[in-house]
Amino acid sequence: MSRVEPNARLEEAINILAHLVAFDTESSKSNLPLVDWVEAYLARHNIACVRVPNSEGDKAALFATVGPMVDGGIVLSGHSDVVPVAGQNWTSNPFHLRRAEGRLYARGACDMKGFDALVLAGLPHWKEMPLKAPLHFLLSYDEETTCLGPVDTIARFGHDLPRPRAVIVGEPTMMQVVDAHKAVATYRTIVTGREAHSSKPALGASAVQAACALVSELYRIGEEIGAQGLAAERFDPPVSTVHVGTISGGTARNIMARECSFHWEFRALPGVPLDAAYERFEAYAQGVVLPNMRITAPEADIVTQVEIKVPGLAPEPGSAAEQIALRLTRSNRTHAVAFATEGGRFQAASVPTVVCGPGSIDQAHQPDEFISEEQMIAGLAFMGELARDLC
Repeated sequence: MSRVEPNARLEEAINILAHLVAFDTESSKSNLPLVDWVEAYLARHNIACVRVPNSEGDKAALFATVGPMVDGGIVLSGHSDVVPVAGQNWTSNPFHLRRAEGRLYARGACDMKGFDALVLAGLPHWKEMPLKAPLHFLLSYDEETTCLGPVDTIARFGHDLPRPRAVIVGEPTMMQVVDAHKAVATYRTIVTGREAHSSKPALGASAVQAACALVSELYRIGEEIGAQGLAAERFDPPVSTVHVGTISGGTARNIMARECSFHWEFRALPGVPLDAAYERFEAYAQGVVLPNMRITAPEADIVTQVEIKVPGLAPEPGSAAEQIALRLTRSNRTHAVAFATEGGRFQAASVPTVVCGPGSIDQAHQPDEFISEEQMIAGLAFMGELARDLC
């Protein structure tokens, strides 16, 4: 592998990345120690920032600005949380940055503390430039679970925070400009039946049997939506999809199960209602499966809990975000990705948004996750041109 020639800004970013990955910011844990460190870093450089805590007070987003505090700037958006390392076979400490053969290894190095480090390394330098419009950095939380981390900050745009002209979400896209991704909704369905000896099925109602019927219907619904709805060749797969990820229930082979639960998701193409699968599923669960269960178990029930609903990102040809990103990447085409991002949250607030960042999503969530130094340098070049573009 050819080695990337180091430069001063790259070394600054790598040093910052080493600090960021040292914080275990798995989504189930607080990100406040990392936020404290970033705030102190910004304070050392006299860069203004606003902390936006969540309602529980155990997490916070940060919104930092260089340049004039006016509307019309550009937001560089990244998240602070990472996925777990439990059960993964790492060859080195996942919370200690390892640099080897042009790669930077650590949990979150690619997704997406590498991008965060690039922005933080750039802010002190951009502060000294004669920016005519501001550059903002929004550091969020809970992207890996709900994508709700930036919502409270977004709600302040145009009020006590400047309203941006465009947002660039720095998820790993190998610096390709992404203008579309699917929406995703996740659910947990809990089926309650009645226990009885398996030799006397008329005395009970099997929650496992009902759950199997429901799961089978979910996949039929998915196929039906895929056949009837939009087909988008830019996506892989090119249709909306249903997936059941886990199922658990019952106590013994010869006992009709009292309870069974399963987790499932629906990933919807832009233009497909995010409730499309849920509404059809509920009609079948309440109209077909539950009445059959209640013939022998009047107390039987089927409850589906909505866990998260993350909006998709729809193409906005010619938007400010698209124009800026295409020009700076010297590209003439946009892309679509299968994974969800916070991009839809910004777009829902009528802020033009694209996804464009260093690294490959293929490395995200993996043991020995890494980002290459080549991609870090590409990200630095992009951001440097963006700052110069605002002067």
